[in-house]
Amino acid sequence: MKLPGNLQAMMKQAQQMQERLQEEIAQVRVEASAGGGMVTVQMSGQKNVLGVKIDPEVAGDVEMLQDMVMAACNEAAKKVDEAIQQKTSGLLGGLGLPPGMF
Repeated sequence: MKLPGNLQAMMKQAQQMQERLQEEIAQVRVEASAGGGMVTVQMSGQKNVLGVKIDPEVAGDVEMLQDMVMAACNEAAKKVDEAIQQKTSGLLGGLGLPPGMF
């Protein structure tokens, strides 16, 4: 089934935008910390943890360290979501879709 020219062009544009968005997401890097900077986590746009920095002062308290690592990871994941949403809304704005559609 052949799509009308205008619709076919829009589909191609949407596919190109999707590919560009995936490339941009791959480039996203965020950093979040917990415990006043005692634990810092770096995360990619695919939510892979790229690095963890731990202040030696908290290394002795395992429970507190676990809580801070978890809090820093959760905050980093939230920052990734926000960055992706910002990039997505910027790209979708170029399609001229009605607000709230995505």
